[in-house]
Amino acid sequence: MEKPSETQEQEPSSTSLPGHQNWIAEQDLLREKLIREDSFTWKIPEDGCWDWEEGLLRYVGGVDISFSKDEASMACGTLVVLDLRTLQVVYEDFSFVNIQVPYVPGFLAFREAPILLEILEKMKKSGSSFYPQLLMVDGNGILHPRGFGLACHLGVEANLPTIGIGKNLHHVDGLNQSRVRELLEAGENSCKDFINLVGCSGHIWGAAMRSTQGSIKPIFISIGHRISLQTAIKLVQMTCKYRVPEPIRQADIRSRDYIRKLKINMRMK
Repeated sequence: MEKPSETQEQEPSSTSLPGHQNWIAEQDLLREKLIREDSFTWKIPEDGCWDWEEGLLRYVGGVDISFSKDEASMACGTLVVLDLRTLQVVYEDFSFVNIQVPYVPGFLAFREAPILLEILEKMKKSGSSFYPQLLMVDGNGILHPRGFGLACHLGVEANLPTIGIGKNLHHVDGLNQSRVRELLEAGENSCKDFINLVGCSGHIWGAAMRSTQGSIKPIFISIGHRISLQTAIKLVQMTCKYRVPEPIRQADIRSRDYIRKLKINMRMK
């Protein structure tokens, strides 16, 4: 089962969230720590040049959560790490859990972030040399009804540069699917790989990107934490073999496969 989509949701009002005022307060506090510009020590290899140079970005993580089709509360959180030079997986870990936290539009992170943060912390404590220098998140960053999606939440809590990758578009500041489709198909944009998502307020919320040649459905990139939109777009372009960047794609494939294998094992017992 797919995770809940907030695509059609507007920002929930405080009166529509009885019992969740603490989420609003916590999200507001975390948002104050958000860094929307490049804040990292590594360098991005230029023009695919991988001549050895100390300090190059090498390990890029991807996280995703898949849900069981049979049990809506059963989920598999997955972390993969890819070597940016080869886009091959060098590390993977899973957490199969029973999620009791309800889904509330605008607050998906309070349902999913604890699972993913636990996997990251486990890897960090193990001293693994593959700990990600950058994290791509199957979820939005600032392109979010409250300007602070799952990618922002994870980035601030884990203190990692993060990029939000959305497969669907939040309806934020006048942005919607039909408007973005019109912009992508407009003559002046028809040959562009991406366009900025500019809301009615004039604010740039992210970018819609055609990640592969001939792609009809764009992906939606937004700042998560400690990274600029320009850098985020560049890194997503470097990691796309298909529509979705490879760290996210591999996390999704492997989390679904993990659930499938668990079900087979359970049936055999």
